[in-house]
Amino acid sequence: MELPLVIVIAVTLIVAFSLVAKRLGLAAPVVLLLVGVGISYIPGVPEIEVPPEIILMAVLPPILYAAALQVPVIDFRRNLSSITSLSVVLVVVSAFCIGTVLFFLLPDLNFAAAVALGAVVSPPDAVAAIAIGKKLGLPPRLVTVLEGEGLVNDATALVLLRSAVAIAAGGVATVLDGIIDFGFAVVVAIAIGLAVGIITVWLRARIDDPLVDTAVALLVPFLAFIPAEEVHASGVLAVVVAGLYVGHNAPRFVDVQSRVAERANWRSVQFILENGVFLLMGVEIRALIADINPEEVSAWQAVLMGLLVTGMLVIIRFAWVNPMVYLLQRKAERDEYRLLRMKLGLDHMRKNLPEADPRMERRRQRVEKMYARQRADLDHTRTDGLDWRGGIVLSWSGMRGVVTLAAAQSLPESTPYRAQLILIAFTVAVVTLVVQGSTLPLLIRWVGIEGVNVADDERKLAKLLEEISHEGLKVLDDPTAIVGPDVEIVPGVVNRVRTDTLLRIDAAKERASRSGDATPHQQYAALRNAVVQGEFDALMNARSAGRYPSRILRNAQALLEVEETRLRGRLDDDH
Repeated sequence: MELPLVIVIAVTLIVAFSLVAKRLGLAAPVVLLLVGVGISYIPGVPEIEVPPEIILMAVLPPILYAAALQVPVIDFRRNLSSITSLSVVLVVVSAFCIGTVLFFLLPDLNFAAAVALGAVVSPPDAVAAIAIGKKLGLPPRLVTVLEGEGLVNDATALVLLRSAVAIAAGGVATVLDGIIDFGFAVVVAIAIGLAVGIITVWLRARIDDPLVDTAVALLVPFLAFIPAEEVHASGVLAVVVAGLYVGHNAPRFVDVQSRVAERANWRSVQFILENGVFLLMGVEIRALIADINPEEVSAWQAVLMGLLVTGMLVIIRFAWVNPMVYLLQRKAERDEYRLLRMKLGLDHMRKNLPEADPRMERRRQRVEKMYARQRADLDHTRTDGLDWRGGIVLSWSGMRGVVTLAAAQSLPESTPYRAQLILIAFTVAVVTLVVQGSTLPLLIRWVGIEGVNVADDERKLAKLLEEISHEGLKVLDDPTAIVGPDVEIVPGVVNRVRTDTLLRIDAAKERASRSGDATPHQQYAALRNAVVQGEFDALMNARSAGRYPSRILRNAQALLEVEETRLRGRLDDDH
């Protein structure tokens, strides 16, 4: 079967069964995984084995980069301790625990190789959990922790895997050398990721062509991944760091049209690649079982070991997450006390600040800024903190996926029980995806965890718009500074700009305090949307009649599409 036809069939299956999964209320990765398993056993379907390098080098970087672009850096920073605990420490602990058990179960497997498989099955894939959580309205902090864990734990697992394989093969002399190699891979990857992110934002800020900007944006994950891997650092971590930096800084420097196009492109890429990998995982099952040598360890024995490893991973995660949640709550109490002391010290500094001392004034400003940020962080933690409900959901959100299977297949050919180890990893991925992925929605409903407060968010949005509009409208005090000193301001233009800005604030306040009746803003949006639809129909008639040049029609169509998008957004917000 030729590759283009395979790609067409795969994308068709991804789109079709993603829609089916949505109708059934299931996570698309779970459905596509099962579909892939079914396809692998259809008579006449050839065995499919994709080299793991394709997944690790061509698929994983864009998936992680697309995810990193969407993670707010401020939320990532606020949850850095929990993300580090889950994505670094828990991965290492899980790898050594699983490695110890496999070391005793498989007599010909050395300890380093056993830890290597432990590293393979340790990182959860947060794709399914995040999809379910966002759909069911999990608290934003819980979603951020899941996203952050899913971004960083792959890097931890792959670096640990490489170090363990090197030790097993004799390429690293001691465990200390392995630890040094691990630290080098992390530090250098962060440096490369930051460098690529800075250069990317600088370059894209100077590109005024959205098509060229999109081409540059699509190259970024590989520009971060390849150099890092070449110097034996973590390419995955470099990609994540670059994505976080670009996602945080692009709104300040990159043209809005380019950002909108980038968002749409990466969402499409992420959708196809993520779901495609789960489909591929299922399709490869028959080839995995065919490679098993039953004289060593049978396929059923490997599956039973996979079930044992799955149970251990669930127990380890529960034993780790719930104490972590308790410690985070205690940390919030200590931070409250520390901030109180900081405030008292700040009050003392204000009262006793020597006059005309610029050095002390600058110090006071730095302390006030630090206090304001830490106060905001603590308020965020108090409002959206993790309790026992969030701990249970977080503990059960341990589905394995893309990295687990791809990393297992990257084990050296000389590794004892290699085929069985791959099947163990596949069993862990399938069982966690099917069992935990299908029951997670029920668990979320059962614990009664509360998501965002929509009404409160709308009130905050209205307040924010009022604040930023107050600052933005100050530029209208001197309109000649914008249009030029020699340009006569047309009567009514300034008032029109001011009115449009205030209408947006009024609309947000209406949504925050709306009743059952349609607000004036809702009526305006509905009527204006109907007018735009009528204009669009007339435009299509004009195009059919051929009365205008095509370039004029395209420009008119673009204007109507922008207006329709804006109005649709308003109507969706209102409903």
